[in-house]
Amino acid sequence: MKKLINDPFEFVDETIEGVLLAHRDHFQRCEGSKRALMRADGPVEGKVAIVTGGGSGHIPVFLGYVGPGLCDAASIGNVFSSPSPDDMLAATVAAHGGAGVLHLYGNYSGDRMNFGMAAEMAEMEDVEVKTVLVRDDVVSAPVEEMDRRRAVAGLFFAYKIAGARAEEGATLGEVAEAAEAAAVNTRSMGVALTSCTIPAAGEPTFQIGEDEMELGMGIHGEQGLRRGKIMPADAVVDEMLEHILADLPFEAGDEVAVLVNSLGATPPEELYIMYRRAHAVLGQAGIGIHRAFIGEYATSLEMAGASISLLRLDADLKRLLDAEAYSPLLPRAHA
Repeated sequence: MKKLINDPFEFVDETIEGVLLAHRDHFQRCEGSKRALMRADGPVEGKVAIVTGGGSGHIPVFLGYVGPGLCDAASIGNVFSSPSPDDMLAATVAAHGGAGVLHLYGNYSGDRMNFGMAAEMAEMEDVEVKTVLVRDDVVSAPVEEMDRRRAVAGLFFAYKIAGARAEEGATLGEVAEAAEAAAVNTRSMGVALTSCTIPAAGEPTFQIGEDEMELGMGIHGEQGLRRGKIMPADAVVDEMLEHILADLPFEAGDEVAVLVNSLGATPPEELYIMYRRAHAVLGQAGIGIHRAFIGEYATSLEMAGASISLLRLDADLKRLLDAEAYSPLLPRAHA
């Protein structure tokens, strides 16, 4: 294992400490937790608060989605592990500005359990909570069982849409509806070329051959669609979009936002090569591209690979996607 770290068991806390020191005008700790951060100007009175969270190892998910036009607070667990209910409760109570709290996070069993406990405890403190789960990975379950699907980089679209709606002064129910609209209209698929190494484990999460790739692998190394020899970028994008487009399904005349996301070790040049092909395929299918987002939006430590996400847009989703938002941990091109 080659990593620029100190004690592997201090990895998460030292990361959070570094984020706070580097961006002290943007973040503050939530009272009662060293694993929960919120907007420096929070809580924002009268605005629905959006709270997210999940395991470490995915920056900019989750801390990178805290900021104006995005989420209000996030709680962070150990690498690839859910935060505790107490940390999630601390984030929920600290961010609450009197208009209720939306819990918005990925569809993973540990997060569902712990966020659910935090929501119950928050409601005992008279904080109204609603929950929306992102479930955009087309490989992880059939479309008729979408509620079993895991989340990948499509989280970005849900944060952006819900955050913009909250900034407009919408009610908790309206913000939840906007988040759900983003979730049900987003489809994603990934490809992994290498594993990553959890610092506390000290060895790769899984083994993959030097000349192999796995299509459809999840952000934690969950089994994908198939493993085989590395293919040219165009062939990889073609296969990914074949599954993505058929799933919603996307159709000629649709307008979409496209996200090409690095899993951590894939450089921008390769992402743009992938987007070049995606642009051509979507054009041939008669699907218009409203906006493109290229870069690191949901990583998996140093895993080499990428994911493609499409959000089908209507007028409301387009307006919300285009609204201003800011976090110092996100690529500047997202705004």
